[in-house]
Amino acid sequence: MGTPDFAVASLDALVKADCNIVGVITAPDKPAGRGMKLTESAVKKYAVEHGLHILQPEKLKNPQFIEELRALKADLQIVVAFRMLPEIVWNMPPLGTVNLHGSLLPQYRGAAPIHWAVINGEKETGVTTFKLKHEIDTGDILLQKSFPIGENETTGEVHDRMKEIGATLLVETVKGLAAGNLEKIDQSSVVSRQSSVELKHAPKIFTETCQINWDHSVDTVHNFIRGLSPFPGALTSLEGKILKVYRSKKELSTHNHTPGKVFSDGKTFLKFACANGYIEILDLQLEGKKRMLTEDFLRGYHSGINQN
Repeated sequence: MGTPDFAVASLDALVKADCNIVGVITAPDKPAGRGMKLTESAVKKYAVEHGLHILQPEKLKNPQFIEELRALKADLQIVVAFRMLPEIVWNMPPLGTVNLHGSLLPQYRGAAPIHWAVINGEKETGVTTFKLKHEIDTGDILLQKSFPIGENETTGEVHDRMKEIGATLLVETVKGLAAGNLEKIDQSSVVSRQSSVELKHAPKIFTETCQINWDHSVDTVHNFIRGLSPFPGALTSLEGKILKVYRSKKELSTHNHTPGKVFSDGKTFLKFACANGYIEILDLQLEGKKRMLTEDFLRGYHSGINQN
């Protein structure tokens, strides 16, 4: 059960590991693009190419879907980047339902674990396989794998590494469950043991979440920008227009400028004042324009920005 590209890596790994995929459940085709053509999910495209049986329910409690799902007689269900499941679905197979989550649970439960780990400047993250239960992301942990986050890595880059690491862990989990040799770890016991450690959450990100606060330190702003790159993108304004920022560079400095003040030589750099220095913008997209490197942007942009 999955929809985006992140889930394709896991499905492909299971196929290559000779797991018997009795069905693939993914989102219904949706209108997209200028022509609003019906578009298949990344998971559906893969499933079609590999001749896998596909179900695309509008509603997961629909009696017809429940019967079709039951008829598959799956031993195990696997969820990777899909919707929240009702109990009648996740509790159906004999071995239950396993979810692959993009964090080291119990840290970063929620919809956007990769984003928030990068935004918070974490030096490490990982993937967790766990059994689904009522409360979101709280089921028994099966396996975990950690890996480092580079200080300039974006969420997109972490995502691309994580989907491969997660796919490998998922195959290991399925084999362990089939062999009956996996030990389940109760998340509440982990929380109790780490009672002195702050439990961080990963709520869904909305447009209002994406506004850059230039009053913050250069580290905080830099992490915020890379944590929202490439999607949905960190937002600020430039001469009355929305500016989306994808990559930045830190410049520590003592100054008396108002946070958010903009500086540029009109040719090679564009930077904003922060609490303890400047953030240089390397990769951006101005409202109504395409994404481009700052030097390319400045070549065609004439403005009243402070020359510095």
